[in-house]
Parts: sequence; structure tokens; C-alpha cells
Amino acid sequence: MYNTDNIKDTRKIINEWKKQGLSVGFVPTMGYLHNGHKSLLDKARQENDRVVISIFVNPIQFGPNEDFEKYPRNMERDLNLCREAGCDLVFSPSVSEMYPSENLVYIDVNELGDGLCGVLRKNHFRGVCTVVAKLFNIVTPDRAYFGQKDAQQLTIIKRMVYDLSFDIEIVPCPIIRESDGLALSSRNTYLSADERRAALVLSKSLNYAKQLLASGERNADKIKKEMIDLINKEPLAKIDYVEVAYKESLKPVCDINAPVLVAMAVYIGKTRLIDNFFWEV
Repeated sequence: MYNTDNIKDTRKIINEWKKQGLSVGFVPTMGYLHNGHKSLLDKARQENDRVVISIFVNPIQFGPNEDFEKYPRNMERDLNLCREAGCDLVFSPSVSEMYPSENLVYIDVNELGDGLCGVLRKNHFRGVCTVVAKLFNIVTPDRAYFGQKDAQQLTIIKRMVYDLSFDIEIVPCPIIRESDGLALSSRNTYLSADERRAALVLSKSLNYAKQLLASGERNADKIKKEMIDLINKEPLAKIDYVEVAYKESLKPVCDINAPVLVAMAVYIGKTRLIDNFFWEV
């Protein structure tokens, strides 16, 4: 397994693979890897001759009061998981390698980033699109793998790839959960034992929404109200948003008559967690 921290060496290795006609699958991450990331690597391993993962905590997608400095990092642990998953190359650049000078060029996706997480996290998706585009240009993968837990990010990346004519297939991968339903996240490490228990209210409210939809309920406001009422019963939970949005446009829905995304962001203590599901009508 190769492990590089600079763009030049990364490109050299991948170019050699391309000369041999080998396909490349790519998993971009911010590290502190868990079984959710491993599921992306496993899928990439199944579908490609070579697998590349990036480990880079991207400063330009964090707001001024967010957790860039304390975001969990453990490179030794990450490298062990990458070896176990059969990665061929780990690209782990420094901030100065990715941003050697002040960025004057950014990529943003209008409208799709305005709602949901974009309401309070201004410029977050601009930072995501910019770093992902840079990584795509460095790695030049045939396929790139993204988890559906970050559903808004996935939708935005798919649109960026389409609009900018990247020759890359975006492969969505399902949310991986603990046995009790909590979606795997690097930020789960912030939770105390009581907060970890309280965090189950996210998946419980989503399951309740699924039950309402399965029973025929199509009024989005009613579904949101039921979810909000359930979450508010948990003292450690504070809602950022609960939304039902069209799957493609991410605009809010009134009457559910097309595929939708049911999504939420909830603070458990000081930790902001997200979760969601897609519903096909």
C-alpha cells in the first residue's frame, strides 16, 4: 500500500496504473475512519482494479465556530483500516500541500446548498465542492464513492460532476449503522455515555416517519411535526432542522407525490449529528 502526502507522487503512481489500463476507485474522507468508510472502500474494491483513499480535514468547509481544530484525527488507526480494506494508495496531504496560497477560485452549487445544512453552515458546501474538485483533478478516478448519510453533499457532488462534465461515476453507498440504529459518524466520539443514548432519538424519529409514510401519510408538515414532537421529548436534543425535501432539488415538500429526502440535523449536547433516508413514492 502506497502512502503519499504530496500531489506529484500521487499523480505519478496513478498515471502508471492508467497506462496499464487499470480502473481507479476513489473514496474521499476526512479521516478518523470507521466501518461506514470501510463499506465505501469495500464497494470500491469490488468494482475497481485499484482503490485510492484521501485523508484530509478540509479547513475551508468549516465555519469560524466549528470544530476544525478538535476534529478527531488518528492516522495510525486510519492506515491500519486502509490496509485491512485492501487500499492501494492513501493520499494524506497537509493543508499547505492542498492550499499553498490563498484560494482565489472556489466552486459552488447554487440552490442545492441553500437549505438543510446550508442554512446555518454558510459556505460549507462551497468548501466541500472546491476540495472534492481538487481531489478529482489529482486522483482522476473512474468512480468515486460517497455515503448517503451526507445526503445533501451527495446530491451536490452529483450535480457538480454533471454540470462541470467530470468523467467520473458517482456511486452512492447506504448508511451504515450501529446495532441500535445510530448512524456511524466520526463525531460520535464526542458523545458522552448519556449523549450516546440520547442520540438514538434521531434514528427513532426517522423510523417513525417511515411508518407514517408506509401507512399512507403524504402530508409533509404532519410528518415533520410528529418527528419534532418525538425529538423534543429527549432533554439532551436540540433540533437544528427537520425537513422533507424533493430528492433532486432539495426544495421543501408540502404533499409527497415524488421521491423525497427526509433529513435532520440535531445537536446532542454540543455535538451536531445528521441522519436521513430517501423515500421512493
